[in-house]
Amino acid sequence: MKRVPQDQPYKSHLEKIVIIPTYNEKENIATILDAIFQLGQGYHVLVIDDGSPDGTAGIVKELQRKYPGQLYLEERQGKLGLGTAYIHGFKWAVRNNYQFIFEMDADFSHNPKDLERLYEACKHQGGDVAVGSRYVRGGGNVNWPRDRILLSRGGSIYTRLITWMPVQDPTAGFVCYRKEVLETINLDQIQFVGYAFQIEMKFAAWKLGFKIKEVPIIFEDRRFGVSKMNKGIVKEGILGVLNLRWQSLFKNYRNRVKNDMVAMRPFSQEATAASK
Repeated sequence: MKRVPQDQPYKSHLEKIVIIPTYNEKENIATILDAIFQLGQGYHVLVIDDGSPDGTAGIVKELQRKYPGQLYLEERQGKLGLGTAYIHGFKWAVRNNYQFIFEMDADFSHNPKDLERLYEACKHQGGDVAVGSRYVRGGGNVNWPRDRILLSRGGSIYTRLITWMPVQDPTAGFVCYRKEVLETINLDQIQFVGYAFQIEMKFAAWKLGFKIKEVPIIFEDRRFGVSKMNKGIVKEGILGVLNLRWQSLFKNYRNRVKNDMVAMRPFSQEATAASK
């Protein structure tokens, strides 16, 4: 049998892959990977490491021996931003024909046990995008400082007011996408790399007529490592939302983010009306 390289998965049945961007996550990465694989639900994981000086990538390489054919690593040079890491991972996952593609943090703020709930929302409950939401009934935050809660909650309200997007937690970073969504979005036209990246991905999916379902989760603040939030990311979020609204009104945003190489599925009347 021909040997498949370690950085390339078998393509016979590739259902679910979790993309985890990392920068200095040595305290968390082994534990979070073990937790995902111990679910026993057939998840693969792709780690995108931005040259972590703490040796995160080295830990992943060691774990690839433990999880052959399930764990993959892409290394980039320098800290290039959350958004570009996910876009790198999305392209890799689509190219390798995974059907359900997840975003997830490395620090246990997203509970691995909730992966199946997001999967079910897309696989069996009609969702094209499933969002792990803190701000729908049953969701919430644990161990978060008051200023972060106010920032997150205020950012969500601000985003909904400006964009009219019907998503209660637009900044959420625990998400499942059907492959067709990521094929339809022109990922090279996604502008933002930080706080606003999560907003723009949902906005683009919504504008292109895809159905977004929110699944309640409990978000828990990281126990180890350092948060990547900073003033620049917050500023990008504030200005980015205004920019998205401006483009949707006057710059034909939908055509810009539509991937012309993919035949666009017909819009439902409801989705088309809601995204105007």
